[in-house]
Amino acid sequence: MFKKILIANRGEIACRVIKTARKMGIKTVAVYSDADKNALHVEMADEAVHIGPSPANQSYIVIDKIMAAIAATGAEAVHPGYGFLSENRKFAEALEAAGVAFIGPPAGAIEAMGDKITSKKLAQQAGVSTVPGYMGLIDDAEHAVKIAKEVGYPVMIKASAGGGGKGMRVAWNDQEAREGFQSSKNEAAASFGDDRIFIEKFVTQPRHIEIQVLGDKHGTILYLNERECSIQRRNQKVIEEAPSPFLDAATRKAMGEQSVALAAAVDYCSAGTVEFIVDGNRNFYFLEMNTRLQVEHPVTELITGIDLVEQMIRVAYGEKLALSQDDIGINGWAMESRLYAEDPYRGFLPSIGRLTRYRPPAERASDTEVVRNDTGVFEGGEISRFYDPMIAKLCSWGKDRDHAIEVMRTALDSFEVEGIGHNIPFLASVMDHPKFISGNMTTAFIEEEFPDGFDGVALPQPVLRRLAAAAAAMNRVQEIRDARISGRMNNHEREVGTDWVISLGGQDFSVVIAADKTGADVTFADGETHRVASDWVPGVALAVMDVDGQALVIKVERAPSGYRMRHRGADLKVTVRTPRVFQLARHMIEKSPPDTSKLLLCPMPGLVVSVAVAEGDMVQDGQALCTVEAMKMENVLRAERKGIVVKINAKAGDSLKVDEVIMEFE
Repeated sequence: MFKKILIANRGEIACRVIKTARKMGIKTVAVYSDADKNALHVEMADEAVHIGPSPANQSYIVIDKIMAAIAATGAEAVHPGYGFLSENRKFAEALEAAGVAFIGPPAGAIEAMGDKITSKKLAQQAGVSTVPGYMGLIDDAEHAVKIAKEVGYPVMIKASAGGGGKGMRVAWNDQEAREGFQSSKNEAAASFGDDRIFIEKFVTQPRHIEIQVLGDKHGTILYLNERECSIQRRNQKVIEEAPSPFLDAATRKAMGEQSVALAAAVDYCSAGTVEFIVDGNRNFYFLEMNTRLQVEHPVTELITGIDLVEQMIRVAYGEKLALSQDDIGINGWAMESRLYAEDPYRGFLPSIGRLTRYRPPAERASDTEVVRNDTGVFEGGEISRFYDPMIAKLCSWGKDRDHAIEVMRTALDSFEVEGIGHNIPFLASVMDHPKFISGNMTTAFIEEEFPDGFDGVALPQPVLRRLAAAAAAMNRVQEIRDARISGRMNNHEREVGTDWVISLGGQDFSVVIAADKTGADVTFADGETHRVASDWVPGVALAVMDVDGQALVIKVERAPSGYRMRHRGADLKVTVRTPRVFQLARHMIEKSPPDTSKLLLCPMPGLVVSVAVAEGDMVQDGQALCTVEAMKMENVLRAERKGIVVKINAKAGDSLKVDEVIMEFE
């Protein structure tokens, strides 16, 4: 077996590979850019080599720098992870020429299937059903518009060398095709060093389902069942699960066998993924083959018990697969939630900064449930603007789909992240969404169910009452502590009251609390009583409460006259007041937010790519004003209404903070 491997990647995937290599007794070498000098993968590896400046196109995707690191450390093999150079034929060839094993498929397979245009042509030649589109080279934006019209709107504009949602746009008209082509081209060049673009028909009402394949160098190719990846936003997967709640055994077998045949046609070995679009009648169409490990591979590992990274390393070493197709089963159900550094309340725009608090739920594995967290960050670490915004991949496993969802709900409630914007509230809301629970979703789920974006979760009445009961119990503990503070005014002994008014979620609950040594009974005005028990004490940020015998996990922090509580995607301001104070508070004036209607504010930390208008210009509703780039994604900021630009405060190349004024209007 290899004695030392280099991981040509960063973040959570580098950490993931290191864990398996360590289990196999293999030494690891990490590479890092300026931005990653204090990264977790650098600390975890046995050795680390600096490879250049922060931008990926000056470090992680520069083949010569990776080869120099290999030569300097004597690594025998390279695991490319996903993204960066993982699907770069020239990189695989450079490794082969240097006598270094590539923990991935041969260069020929990467060339044939890693390029989306080539792979689609090969699939068509092999008689595989494919989505209509144009696979040739596209000259410019006008050529893209012409092709889009011929294919028929809506169309998908894709980077040929793309992946991870980068360089992808959906266009519904000529203008969107024109703009989408240029943005996709720019993103593709920046992220992959390859700006080729192709266009295909965007299938409405689709489900995105992919098949995991695994092959060795001795002719054995297996399929490891499917993953449902239909919960997507901007073509970026958000939640994945295995198996799919939609497929039946016959369709699964047909898709698996077709995937194996396609892989065999290019002598594929290592792990790979064949992606399909599946319609409502379970007709499936080949999209592309990713010749690498996928972000969502943990859910396949959880239902099959197969360590894919270990198998990739063994295959690269020349070993035969010790498995047959009959050995591949489906055990239980697995979920994966991608935790991103993005603000769901600001249109999911990227968020950067320092993780002032990062406490994932404890990983555990038993015969009944599993919680797994693949991550590449740590408390106190910094989220950079230079790379993908993924913080962690939180995975759950249960005996069936409902159980896996419930395990995920509790895990999300237990995940503490502070210092940056993150999408945990949104992930939690999806887990409680009726359509998701039913399994009847398409890739349009987020657009259809959250058409105006995400503005929080409105919790049902029973949950609000449970939270109110918990708040009353917490407040009693807080009051007892406050009453014991020494040095207070003489002859004014503080008494802990029993009557309180709890306000949260736009509702007020009058309660009476009666405590004993094991907990407290919280009685509401209508006579309903909840029994609350917990060992929570003031200052603890994660409260695990027992309410009527059921666990209630709340992220809690002290706030004026109460608490800030976060549970199941809801972010609640909870006030706890005496009945008299509650009556007086009703007469207080609410402070109005400042008027920013005449300002264009930067919605995220990022770099100004271009400014499309000048001072004195008349702009129309929907007109592009400027483009801001963050985490490898270009975001076009548009006018919300007609107006005149009176002042521009930023220019191309400026780095802006959140809410920094870009331009002002009359």
